[in-house]
Amino acid sequence: MKKNILIVGGSKGIGLETVKLLEGKHNLFVTSRSGDNLEGKDITHFSFDVVNDDISELDLPDQIDGLVFCPGSINLKPFKMLKSSAFEDDINLNFLSLVKVTHKLLDKLKASDQASIVYYSTVAVQMGMPFHTSVAAAKGAIEGFARSLAAEYAPKFRVNVIAPSLTNTPLASRLLGNDKKKEKMGERHPLKRVGTPHDIAAMTAFLLSEDSSWMTGQVLGVDGGMSSLNVS
Repeated sequence: MKKNILIVGGSKGIGLETVKLLEGKHNLFVTSRSGDNLEGKDITHFSFDVVNDDISELDLPDQIDGLVFCPGSINLKPFKMLKSSAFEDDINLNFLSLVKVTHKLLDKLKASDQASIVYYSTVAVQMGMPFHTSVAAAKGAIEGFARSLAAEYAPKFRVNVIAPSLTNTPLASRLLGNDKKKEKMGERHPLKRVGTPHDIAAMTAFLLSEDSSWMTGQVLGVDGGMSSLNVS
């Protein structure tokens, strides 16, 4: 049976790859600031800015069976160079907009037999990496929120988080702008490569499916072994 899946931020990177994996299998509703890369897709697209717009104003179905929240940032600087406004911006984009969207969609999620929510964190929350203070703080808030939300709404809907390591998306283009950079960053991982959008999208599709119906409140490392292995 086709489900109603809402992908917030689905025109690039992991969101777009998730659209490709799910297209034709479910009723897809995709939001992004522009519809670039979505032409010809069998989806319903809405122009939407997570920071400034109200998702309850979109013409979404009364029942949502899956919610994927993709917007995020990679703001890597030494702490001494970060102003408090940088933390506020990262918290607002990564976390508070996620909270706002989820809160506005509660009734639609509860209308499902058992909806599945997928959020994204980062390996840097668990590991503690230099220059990640701002993004790790914002993503760490997501992990705590997701576990509490999962506990509060079980068994009505499920909430899980994917925590990737560096993934080759437009958001990471500054870090992976050429083959040499990709090779260097890949060598830091036990599996000797950086992630691909498909790596993360495949896990997203799994968490939306009935195959993961006994999983909730989990933070899943899809990170090339970075968070758990030391092979140096």
